[in-house]
Amino acid sequence: MPERSGPGFRRRVGPPSRRARVALLTLGVLAVLFLLFVMFAGFWTDWLWFRSVHYGSVFTTQLWTKIGLFAVFGLLMAVIVGLNIWLAHRLRPPLSAMSVEQQSLDRYRTGLAPFKRWALIGVSLVIGLVAGAAASGQWRTWLMWTNATPFGEKDAQFGMDVSFYAFDLPFYEFVLGFAFSAVIVSLLTSALVHYLYGGLRLQGPGRRASAGAQGHLAVLLGVFVLLKAVAYWLDRYALAVKTGTYKGVGGWTGLRYVDANAFLPAKTILFFVAIICAVLFFLTPVRRTWAPALIGLGLMVLSAVLIGGLYPAIVQQFQVKPNEQAKETPYIQKNIDATRQAYGIADSQVAPYSPQGTTNGDALKPDAQTIADVRLVDPNVVSPVFQTLEQQRNYYAFPNTLDVDRYGSGSGKQDTVIGLRELDLNGVQRNWINDHFKYTHGYGAVVAKGNQVDTTGQPVLTESGLPTTGTALGPYEQRIYYGEKTSTYSIVGGSNKEIDYYDSKKGANEENTYDGGSGVSLDNPLTRAAYAVRFAEPQILYSGAITDGAKVIYNRTPKERVEKVAPWLSIDADPYPVVVDGRVKWVVDGYTTSDGYPFSSKTTLGTATKDSLTNQRGELLAVAGQVNYIRNSVKATVDAYTGEVTLYQWDEKDPVLKTWMKAFPGTVEPKAEIPASLVPHLRYPQDMFKVQRDLLGQYHVTDSNTFFNGTDIWQVPVDPTSNTKQVQPPYYVTVRMPDAAKASFSLTSTLVPADRPNLAAFMAVNSDPGEDYGKIRVLKMTGESGAPGPGVVQSKFNSRKDVAQQITLLQGGDSVLEYGNLLTLPVGGGLLNVEPVYVRGRGAKYPTMQKVLAVYGDDNVAFEDSLEAALKKLFGDGTPPVTPVAPAASSQGSGATTPTTPTTPGTPTSPATPAPTSPTTPTPGGTISPDLAKALSDAEKAYNDSQTAFKNGDWVAYGTAQKALGEALKAAEAARGGSAQTPSGPPPTPGGSPSPHA
Repeated sequence: MPERSGPGFRRRVGPPSRRARVALLTLGVLAVLFLLFVMFAGFWTDWLWFRSVHYGSVFTTQLWTKIGLFAVFGLLMAVIVGLNIWLAHRLRPPLSAMSVEQQSLDRYRTGLAPFKRWALIGVSLVIGLVAGAAASGQWRTWLMWTNATPFGEKDAQFGMDVSFYAFDLPFYEFVLGFAFSAVIVSLLTSALVHYLYGGLRLQGPGRRASAGAQGHLAVLLGVFVLLKAVAYWLDRYALAVKTGTYKGVGGWTGLRYVDANAFLPAKTILFFVAIICAVLFFLTPVRRTWAPALIGLGLMVLSAVLIGGLYPAIVQQFQVKPNEQAKETPYIQKNIDATRQAYGIADSQVAPYSPQGTTNGDALKPDAQTIADVRLVDPNVVSPVFQTLEQQRNYYAFPNTLDVDRYGSGSGKQDTVIGLRELDLNGVQRNWINDHFKYTHGYGAVVAKGNQVDTTGQPVLTESGLPTTGTALGPYEQRIYYGEKTSTYSIVGGSNKEIDYYDSKKGANEENTYDGGSGVSLDNPLTRAAYAVRFAEPQILYSGAITDGAKVIYNRTPKERVEKVAPWLSIDADPYPVVVDGRVKWVVDGYTTSDGYPFSSKTTLGTATKDSLTNQRGELLAVAGQVNYIRNSVKATVDAYTGEVTLYQWDEKDPVLKTWMKAFPGTVEPKAEIPASLVPHLRYPQDMFKVQRDLLGQYHVTDSNTFFNGTDIWQVPVDPTSNTKQVQPPYYVTVRMPDAAKASFSLTSTLVPADRPNLAAFMAVNSDPGEDYGKIRVLKMTGESGAPGPGVVQSKFNSRKDVAQQITLLQGGDSVLEYGNLLTLPVGGGLLNVEPVYVRGRGAKYPTMQKVLAVYGDDNVAFEDSLEAALKKLFGDGTPPVTPVAPAASSQGSGATTPTTPTTPGTPTSPATPAPTSPTTPTPGGTISPDLAKALSDAEKAYNDSQTAFKNGDWVAYGTAQKALGEALKAAEAARGGSAQTPSGPPPTPGGSPSPHA
């Protein structure tokens, strides 16, 4: 029979059928179970991950701390609120005493009567849950308070140890805030219950509150005022960490004259006034009148306005302003001393420097190593060169900004640019199997000399190819499973064969099964289901590609891994790779911070560490809010193959680190455990240096009177080589400061006066681990020096007519100029500015270095094809030898290239001459004759001797070694002519690549 419809037809509406009710109930149960499993999956997978990296104690410590705070403070809030609701109900007046207004609420009381107990429990639990959740977020505050370590330093106002402000005061303020919340919620809920059950009324004649309601609410108000008294007392100490703006310092912290002489006494007076007012409220139930308490409350409010507001304003206007310098300088001095101590700049050395406009060979001799190691390869420009020449496969990529490190030992140690060939899934055919099973890792490190380019302007690679070979690193595990670009999960192990790279000689892929030991096993079906939920990928649950022994690896960036196992650290934005002991390891700098160092001005880390390279790196050092204490307390390593995370104590005096080490025992290894092979690769972190240079712009001034006048403020200059208008980044270079005996690997920066272009100071921090590590030296330009700042140097370069003509030629044919790092170096009693100039031709994928800008003094400008030519134009024939230009590689990406032999001082550059090869290894073309072997051995010895001499500035020994080298090379040529088995051309190294020894 067809369904009836149309006007006038009414469908019968009734309760759903039993089948419908069962279906709805089933769906509801399934939805709840799914939500519970989602929550369980997050918890379970986190626990499995922490256990897999052997930091399970970090997970459990956080978990139990959060649970404990949630339970204790949640239960406490529920009990306090519930007890007050129950008490308000218990103190209700009889029905006969209720007014007409109160009797009109009877229907609400009647409706609530059957559920009173459940309503009490429900309201208390909900409020307790909210309070517990808020309290669990304070787990850091709790752990720092319970494990507090004294600083051994006292604040300048109250004489309290700094740990009181850093660890104790935040916890006391948290507890006080919780108590205020409990009293306020209790007061509101109690008042509502009293009104509902007749204890309070708003209209009509007579008493507004019953005796029970009056006494109950008066006690609650008394507790509130008593808590306000405690707050006034704590506010006295909080003045030492109060933040405001003064003398151009936005995060100025600490007491000033008006604080110490008006606000501080006011807080003390208000403390006693609040106690008296609280006593009056407590006496209200006895006296049965609100009048004394309300009068006391009014007086407290009036006192707060007059004593806490008006009086300080009068002091500021009539005592401070007429003689501000005399009044404020003692407090400015406290701020200066505390800020310099808190940021680790108290021991920085500021020395006057009057840079000379000209120099000579004798003055340049002590700076021979600085000149020899001038870094021409800009790690921020040459990444496309690495990408084009060494990517090798579409599924590999290099970071936009490469890293600077040191490799070699003794006189052979030199600045090096290094980049890892990491996985880039954008270069593969995307599907679930390829993304997570086949293409799982990068492969190999590519290394270039920092101070040398070949005749085509390309970096001289000392480690290259796929797999990489060369002389810089030695044999090592080249697979990169953990890296800066590795952001997705992979499933490895079991019977899964992963692609290393395509071997064109074999015509097949080189494959590998991961055996690094990291990851979480997927053998358990429950674990697979949990990860299917975590990654929103159901195939994990049922895919046959996951076999016995398979593991899932994730959280794969070094920064991410260290942040997770050490959630109390702030992580430097620029982890860098090192190759030691046959492994690739990421070095990650960790900072401990605090916002509770009294009198130390606060700074926002993200703002202080932003520069023209921020967008390229894509990361900023940032923590919530502002800080006024920072230490580079931890050096962490992440193994690029196994993912193993190791935390090492670096700053053994830092009380904040000691506190966290007590909170998480066994997670940080002592400094003595840092491998000896790793120590030479550690360096001073950039973000720490940026924060310190930002503070030194104003806090290089140690005299409070000079600081008050504000006449000597510095700022970081805008990067003249960038279009971002961001400040210039610091640079890692090898440089000798005027007061140092020898050059050292340092992090350097320039500073200019506020809103002026000339140079104010040159700043360097020793980055070589040792006695001088972390020593900050500042060369302050004297007033009459007129040294040009980076912007002026760049302007001189661009405005020179002869230079402009050459630029026009270089930009012909739609070529684009890219300026490299503008390095400022103290050399020969003056300042040498060096900037490599790169050219990217039309259609070219990468730039090559074509020119070098060098500026010395005010008017000496050189724009030449090589650094050697530029320096000779500036200094003449007395210039110490620089690292020579190497001939171009025989084939792109085939390996290291061969540099020319250094010339003797004052002589023209000789033609490119190959460095000697190993005399004992047969070349691919045949065997080496004994005469050739001896000649090559002599040449290699002479070459090494010349390199050592020219690093040390010993020109006599250098000339002798060069002469011996020339004779050995002549002998080698003669021997080659008599050896039919040796192929023509420069003697190749094993493997067919030109020698990279130079």
